[in-house]
Amino acid sequence: MNDHSLGFLKRLLNTPGPSGFETAAARVWRDEASTFADQVEKDVSGNTWALLGEGGAPRVMLAGHIDEIGLMLTHIDDEGFLYLEGIGGWDPQVMVGQRVRLLTREGEIVGVIGKKPIHLIKPDERDKASKLTDLWIDVGAKTREEAEKRGIRVGDPGVLDTQLIQLGDDLIASRSIDNRIGAFVVLEALRLLDAGERPAAQVAAVATAQEEIGHSGGGARTAAFRLDPQVAIVVDVTFATDAPGLEKKELGDHRLGGGPVLSRGSAAHPIVFEKLAAVADREKIPYTIAASPRFSSTDADAIYLSRAGVATGIVSVPNRYMHSPNEIVSLTDLERAAQLIAAFVRSLDATTDFVP
Repeated sequence: MNDHSLGFLKRLLNTPGPSGFETAAARVWRDEASTFADQVEKDVSGNTWALLGEGGAPRVMLAGHIDEIGLMLTHIDDEGFLYLEGIGGWDPQVMVGQRVRLLTREGEIVGVIGKKPIHLIKPDERDKASKLTDLWIDVGAKTREEAEKRGIRVGDPGVLDTQLIQLGDDLIASRSIDNRIGAFVVLEALRLLDAGERPAAQVAAVATAQEEIGHSGGGARTAAFRLDPQVAIVVDVTFATDAPGLEKKELGDHRLGGGPVLSRGSAAHPIVFEKLAAVADREKIPYTIAASPRFSSTDADAIYLSRAGVATGIVSVPNRYMHSPNEIVSLTDLERAAQLIAAFVRSLDATTDFVP
């Protein structure tokens, strides 16, 4: 990955943007898109899209969600301690002892997540998993009034305060990888399409909002309705099964550095899957296949049912330690995913038929 794209990725992952509060991360994405896209727009739902080749055919939507899991303040007690609920799906065990960054009306405030010390936990309770209700946030305030004077209010969102680090030459660890790297990949694919011969298609790369809490489709539903694509590629993460204790018989064999993962079934259109696989074979891009017999748990579940239906494919990046403060992915996998998507888009023209 070149230095420019790596710098953009670092800015994107380091910027807080939990579901429903994606504004700052979306602004980073928009600023980068504005350096090469024909048009960059945003909507009331928090989505941002960058467009190439308006009026081309077919209309293509490339979607990766810009939000991340986070937390929200639910109560401030008289001693100034803050209580929290998760935004998205958390394992509370990974939150214990972490630093947090709260997004308040007065700016960002750093705190730590507290829990009763092990010495004070009764022996018969020590083996029990922590719940979010057992935890609190300490920002150093002595009273509720002091916390409120610093701009803290119930409903303020936050994220765990971790930054991107590189592990060797090819791996990175960060919070927000799920799935801000999807938003990164679709914009990198658009950059590749702009750098070479323009495709026949009209292509919109979309950083969608609220996927982690979007039980009715999140921002992907409204973005797909507005853009009215004929074909869509959704980029998300999937479980890397090269870590201890994971069952390949259930999840498949997906390794960091092994290339993108193509989904079959559910919201993954069969013609789009076959075209993606054929392009990957032609371009000598390694990939693996994931079975998705019921639902994909990605933006694809909303997009493929938009309007009269959208032929949708799912390209995933293997991810270790999903929904933790230090998710790990391969930079090579990110590059290959963008290259595959760009090559797929170049293979389309106005005569491409997605009716099975």
